[in-house]
Amino acid sequence: MMTSYISIDSGLLVIMIVAALWTVMGRSLLKAAIGLAVTSAVITILMFRLNSPLAAVFELSVCTGLITVVFVSTISLTKPLTNKEIVESSKERNKRFGYLPILMIITSIVLTLIKIKSNITVPPVTEGALKDVRYVMWNMRQLDMIGQIIVVIIGALGVVILFEERRRDEW
Repeated sequence: MMTSYISIDSGLLVIMIVAALWTVMGRSLLKAAIGLAVTSAVITILMFRLNSPLAAVFELSVCTGLITVVFVSTISLTKPLTNKEIVESSKERNKRFGYLPILMIITSIVLTLIKIKSNITVPPVTEGALKDVRYVMWNMRQLDMIGQIIVVIIGALGVVILFEERRRDEW
């Protein structure tokens, strides 16, 4: 049973690394935004599996949802690159990030071979948190909720401002 958990988590980590590399190495900004959303979605699943539902909900709503919407909205407002600019951008990106997959593989091998002992302990989840997320969100994590609400409002206002500026430019 424990082996299946480890293999599922390892599979999720591999998916996360591939999505993150796709995000960094890809040519298209839209595909990079989608890759970032996939990376955040996998992180969300890992947080749920690590028994951190509140952090997972925050990651899902803000990073996977809101940030992706802001990125896609911004990308839709930008001018597409010409073929020459795409080639130059690809050369620059490969020059800057070309070593990244090799570095990831070497780091993975080294971390697999080295066994690091850690004394990290996760505090136990209270019984109330398991039964009622609303209680935890509104009574124990008020500052997190306020921060999340502010981030969502700022993101929405940013999208509105971007669309308003585009509308002004078209007139």
